[in-house]
Amino acid sequence: MSTGWSIYVIALVVLNIVGYVVLLWWTSHRRPGDPAPEDTSHLWDGDITEYNKPLPKWWINLFYLTILFAIGYLIWFPGLGAFAGVGHWTSAKAVKEAQARENAKLAKTFAPYANQPIDKLAQDPKALALGKSIYGNNCATCHGSTGQGALGYPNLTDDIWHWGGSPDQVLETVLHGREGVMPSMGSVLTGMGGPNAVDEVVAYVRAMGNPEALKNDYLAAQGKKLFEGVCAACHGADGQGNPAMGAPNLTDNYWLYGNSAAAIRKTIMDGRHGVMPAWEPILGDTRARLAAAYVWSLSHNKPGAAAAAAP
Repeated sequence: MSTGWSIYVIALVVLNIVGYVVLLWWTSHRRPGDPAPEDTSHLWDGDITEYNKPLPKWWINLFYLTILFAIGYLIWFPGLGAFAGVGHWTSAKAVKEAQARENAKLAKTFAPYANQPIDKLAQDPKALALGKSIYGNNCATCHGSTGQGALGYPNLTDDIWHWGGSPDQVLETVLHGREGVMPSMGSVLTGMGGPNAVDEVVAYVRAMGNPEALKNDYLAAQGKKLFEGVCAACHGADGQGNPAMGAPNLTDNYWLYGNSAAAIRKTIMDGRHGVMPAWEPILGDTRARLAAAYVWSLSHNKPGAAAAAAP
């Protein structure tokens, strides 16, 4: 706060307090010439009279005490412009102290789960309950309360993991975040294959999961050459992706941004940029680990899931 504004605030506060005192003193005394309390001429129903008497002494004194309390409050706490108060209290300091107390309680609660592998935590009901709560407060906004995601946000309940689905890879994703970038390839493909190049690649990508469809699809056949020359660098010649880069498998039935021709065309033309924030700086290692354990459990704590994950 600048010096000018500080002086303005202090003057305004002092003026108000002095005004209260003067108004209280002025209205609590009768002056010569004032009519008697009974001479108001305000009568109702013949026997009800409105009087004009000063306020009771106890009420006046209580008001003065309130004003004194306000003065003491403004001296102790910040309230007079830039004056910090003799108590040196600040809301930021109070919040930090409260956070420190609560974090100490949380640290005691989370201590047994520190540095534990998430697949081990996923077998502990108490750890899962904590992880579910952390997930609900932080992750459900994007991935949904059931973890099934939405358009542009991955489904966490299936066995498809763009960045790898091992316990260490899932934990890495949660702790440090991911940034998936699909560059705009429209101009590149058009330059290589002409004005129909993008539609040809779209046709090929949509047919990759169905080899029979490729046999009689001219557009897809043309798109195959372009795909192998441009897109295979990230998605592989077989289109099965690359978890090290977050490049998705194009041969399965899962499409993060939709599998319609229009959606795939938009992806190729405009690119995509997906960001999963790093949660370790926000939650700390142990809480992020518990959330990761819950995420892991959504697809692995199912009948037969442990056996399927073992290889």
